[in-house]
Amino acid sequence: MTRKKLNNQPNKTPVILIVDDNRENLELLEAYLEDIECRTIAAYDGPEALELVKKDTPDLILLDIMMPKMSGFEVCRRVKNDPATAHIPIIMVTALNDFGDMQRAVDCGTDDFVSKPVNKLEMLTRVKTMLKLKHLTDKLERTLAYLAEIEKQAQISDPTL
Repeated sequence: MTRKKLNNQPNKTPVILIVDDNRENLELLEAYLEDIECRTIAAYDGPEALELVKKDTPDLILLDIMMPKMSGFEVCRRVKNDPATAHIPIIMVTALNDFGDMQRAVDCGTDDFVSKPVNKLEMLTRVKTMLKLKHLTDKLERTLAYLAEIEKQAQISDPTL
């Protein structure tokens, strides 16, 4: 299958971490993502997901909530509380539809939700949106760092600035 290039994405292929303890769910999400240009990595539980986040720093995380060893709520909380990974968008993929569960996910820092059973069009739309936002955020951070460096160099050249 031909993969389509996302608009406004840098030359780097986005990396999406899929976290689900159910192999069939994970494989389904991987198959859906074949329609966009990305590289997927997979984790089957929370601790494995956190290791992959440190090792591979994904551009987006698709995260199941109900998992053994560590819930998606806890994974999300840990990713969002770490300054090195807080910028990574997280989409919770869940069969839970109770308002309390949704509120808990928001409190943990999730950026969006997709309900199970997953609708392919909905998921791809949300993934593309999150990847575009991540790309723009990264670009803004690089631009601000560049401007700060220019300002620093200008002050070194002319201390009266």
